[in-house]
Amino acid sequence: MKTHLTMKDIARDLNLSVSTVSRALRDDPTIAEETRKMIKQYAAEHHFKPNTLAASLRTRESNIIGVIIPDMSNLFFAMVIAGMEDEAEKNNYSIVTVQSREDYKTEVKAVHTLLKTRVDGILVSLSKTTTNYDHFKEVIDNHVPIVFYDRICTGILTDKVVCTDYKGAYDAVDYMIKTGCRRIGYFGSDSNLEIAKNRKKGYIDALRKHDIDIDPELIVNCDTGKEAKLLAPDILKMNNPPDAILAINDSTASGILYAAKKLGIKIPEQLSLCGFGDGYISKHTFPSLTSVFQDPFEIGRQAMRLLINKIKHPELFDHITNKVVNTSLQIQESTRKLPD
Repeated sequence: MKTHLTMKDIARDLNLSVSTVSRALRDDPTIAEETRKMIKQYAAEHHFKPNTLAASLRTRESNIIGVIIPDMSNLFFAMVIAGMEDEAEKNNYSIVTVQSREDYKTEVKAVHTLLKTRVDGILVSLSKTTTNYDHFKEVIDNHVPIVFYDRICTGILTDKVVCTDYKGAYDAVDYMIKTGCRRIGYFGSDSNLEIAKNRKKGYIDALRKHDIDIDPELIVNCDTGKEAKLLAPDILKMNNPPDAILAINDSTASGILYAAKKLGIKIPEQLSLCGFGDGYISKHTFPSLTSVFQDPFEIGRQAMRLLINKIKHPELFDHITNKVVNTSLQIQESTRKLPD
């Protein structure tokens, strides 16, 4: 015979999810105040007591941290993981890495796998297709620390590590305009990701600063090198083609560079080109690629440091910290030089 009320019981009786009940009992501000009051009142009236045994099990550290990345073949994320490993080793932690393959359902499975593995904490960079964040709320409901890096989730109240994406894009476009470029294109993403929104906004605001009209024909929905090789020729063969392009990442920029060279377009005399990323690709193209450097190693290191701090100090679980890693424009051979 059941003698104690559980969160499942409360959820069933009030026709709510267990996740909602759990967060309301922890006074999570993402739950409406009226709903929190109703759940707390019901719990008090029925003498609800939390399962302290289940909670205590979570305090037993495994010294393993789960890392979810969108794409293992992406050099940027390879460097992020290197930074994470460097910081983890200093603190006697090991990491388990899984990839979402830019797929929401795969990301959900990855979260559940890591929870079953009983990792001490999870580091996540969102997939492009993720718009529902219930699986991350489940992580928090299990009292497992979670930190988002690079591709963050603004709808979840937890630690985050981001770059100055807006400023990086703005500075790149501003620089190309100062070198004499006026028809500047943008190859980016229409996804829900904050980095995509911020980089596009930086591009647009830099044009506006210099009173340059926004031409929708110069904005292309493309964020991979493979797609860029296919889509760039149509833009580059326009009657009034761009004289500069900012790409959302170095891979896309390298695809544009390939297409331009195949068409016989001179870089940077006829087309200035700037990417965004880790700096590795930019140094191995010909000509070398101007790029907004993000310092992925530092992103990984900072994310791991935040997570380990949360693991070692459970009292800070609800304390939110945001870290910002500065970008820097690395001028190479693919953009014109500033006039003397």
